[in-house]
Amino acid sequence: MPIVALVGRPNVGKSTLFNRLIGEHRAVVHEVPGTTRDRLYGTAEWRDREFTVIDTGGIGLDTGEGDLLADVRLQAEEAMAEADVIVWVVDASTGLTAADDEVADQLRTSRKPVILTANKAENVKRQQDAVAEFSSLGFGEPVVISALHGEGTGDLLDAIVAWFPKAPAEEEIKPAVSIAIVGRPNVGKSSLVNALVGSPRSIVRGEAGTTRDAIDSTIVRDGQNILLIDTAGIRRRGRIQPGVEKFSVLRAVRAIERADVAVLLIDATEGVLAQDTHVAGYIDEAAKGLIVAVNKWDLVEKHPKAQQEYTEVLRRDLKFADWAPVIYVSAKTGQRVERVISEALAIQAERTKRVPTPQLNDVVRRAVEAHPLSERGRTLKIYYTAQTGTSPPRFTCFCNDPRLVHFSYVRYLNNTLRAHFGFEGTPIRIEFRSRNERAA
Repeated sequence: MPIVALVGRPNVGKSTLFNRLIGEHRAVVHEVPGTTRDRLYGTAEWRDREFTVIDTGGIGLDTGEGDLLADVRLQAEEAMAEADVIVWVVDASTGLTAADDEVADQLRTSRKPVILTANKAENVKRQQDAVAEFSSLGFGEPVVISALHGEGTGDLLDAIVAWFPKAPAEEEIKPAVSIAIVGRPNVGKSSLVNALVGSPRSIVRGEAGTTRDAIDSTIVRDGQNILLIDTAGIRRRGRIQPGVEKFSVLRAVRAIERADVAVLLIDATEGVLAQDTHVAGYIDEAAKGLIVAVNKWDLVEKHPKAQQEYTEVLRRDLKFADWAPVIYVSAKTGQRVERVISEALAIQAERTKRVPTPQLNDVVRRAVEAHPLSERGRTLKIYYTAQTGTSPPRFTCFCNDPRLVHFSYVRYLNNTLRAHFGFEGTPIRIEFRSRNERAA
């Protein structure tokens, strides 16, 4: 698909425009300049043409955050290098600034089509002033819009698609698996994504909280498209700061919902903390596949049983997800990072697997016979079991009285199904209904 990059100085409304073009609230929008730091990708469609939109951090950012400015600028420059069309967003409410002149100098050397777009033009006077003032930059008459209210965005989209080749857009290929990289702040999520992609796709820095949006990257392994979603670090609810960080956590939770498999990244030097179990809880609630990846394993002092002992601790602390595989990686050195992909593909196959009904009923029948369940003189009877869904695997047991079933027995049947049919790396959902409900 053609690629369109949104660039400009901070706080001109690029993320608001990004959300408007892709039709969903994916980018963090906040009045604080510099909220967007990484490249953020989304898909838009106009006049039967699909294209990729890239939101970027503000060029000319100066928030007193040291050399982070250089990282943000590099991300914007790489987005422009990738793009087929550049949409340069300026602010009609503040008029032309020195930072706009700096951006203009940079864009003049890009050799890419540039569409000058004056945002926040909510009234006729602002529109007239913007046309008069920004036309002097030498990029033609600006397209005047209000991204917040959707005014003028149709004209902008017409101008964008006019630059596309006339060939029809290719049909989108669904990824073989979508993988969300999640975890506490500063455990190495962006470093892992960069190691898998093979380029500095996300800004990687030592301080916590650098990534604020969910960042999508597509890689190809053995002819299969793999979607990687880097996310902002998730903290425990009580430790989430108001404002930008709160919205970033919401984006991370939504990234988990979009994914097939989540990779919970643990810092090997710190071990499992309360925040890690909290993130695992999000994944379990969303019924997604799970890989526990212990990062920074190169920094841990090794002995013959180091991995075995560490895994025992993980299983104890994440006991509700003991079905998840554990891998030990180093995003910094690249050690075993490719196992993330192979494990995710294997888990996706397990999530979509169907069990033959006769085998399923035979296993459940023998499990109930081996450990019958009685409650207040009544015995649970399971008449029939059916697999009623995938992603995750779902099973419905039709019985005499669902009220007899308690959590420990569900766990027993869950473990029985895993022992016979696998399902490594994915949760299983078991529902109980009365026989009358089946007849209905």
